[in-house]
Amino acid sequence: MKQILQYLFNHQTLTKVEAKSILLEISQGKFNESEVTAFITVFLMRSITLDELMGFREALLQLATPIYLEDTDGIDIVGTGGDGKDTFNISTLASFIVAGAGQTVVKQGNYGASSISGSSNVLEHLGYQFKNDAEGLKSDLEKANICFLHAPLFHPALKSVAPLRRQLGLKTFFNLLGPLVNPARPQYRLIGVANLEIARLYQYLLQKENASFTLVHALDGYDEISLTGDTKIITEQGEKVYSAEELGGQPLAPESLSGGKTKEEAALIFRTILEGNGTPEQNAVVLANAAMALASTQKFGNYSDCFQLAKESLESGKALEVLKRLIH
Repeated sequence: MKQILQYLFNHQTLTKVEAKSILLEISQGKFNESEVTAFITVFLMRSITLDELMGFREALLQLATPIYLEDTDGIDIVGTGGDGKDTFNISTLASFIVAGAGQTVVKQGNYGASSISGSSNVLEHLGYQFKNDAEGLKSDLEKANICFLHAPLFHPALKSVAPLRRQLGLKTFFNLLGPLVNPARPQYRLIGVANLEIARLYQYLLQKENASFTLVHALDGYDEISLTGDTKIITEQGEKVYSAEELGGQPLAPESLSGGKTKEEAALIFRTILEGNGTPEQNAVVLANAAMALASTQKFGNYSDCFQLAKESLESGKALEVLKRLIH
């Protein structure tokens, strides 16, 4: 590792093969904590390259616990995290609204590393039991139209570096890998990215695979549609900037998206919104993200149609029913 670190400290970058090999070795515990921390820190000081991202991703997918959920045309709605905005769990809430609207959701998530409460924290607090067997996940899909893959159960490499990520409390390249390594390989992906540089990397990588994808970037730095300003949407067809008004809302103040100061507060906000008691600002944001997810599948009409479908899912209690079915 010392040679690798010296090479990287000299402003060199890794090939795809080298990146894959190193992450495989990290997962096998070949390096001590200080060496791994130093390695992770390199990518806090400079941008990751496309080759490095592809190599790390290949390693995680190779190591992942395989899961086969048959022919679900599912969607994963996920953000890279690490945008430093401390919002409530918008993409996870959008997932339940989307499931309530009739679109199968195969969501991967994790505990918060650089935020107070990640999707795993919230769902665990609400009573969901993590599982990594195909039968259990299929059962969730059948009864609730959504299943949840807790990343450490499927990615031993992520589990081995989890304590370091928590200690650092900063966005690492693992944040960037999360949305790309769902082991169920859902057909559709709505991925929120915190900056345009990462959006470009994702765009190049997913285009190489001829994948169906929608990348979301709020131009003021959120990794989701925030309605605090304009939002750039990138798909395999092209890209466009939308105003808050075009996405069904009014421009919002950042503080209206606060996620609370504890995991308990985050879970309470989550439940309150699903129960139909969210603020107009909270509802507007989750509906915009849910609508974009539905629209990205090209099965539910245009964005306006999808917004109405999402609204009906939330206001009728269908989204809440999805949660109840999932945790009981």
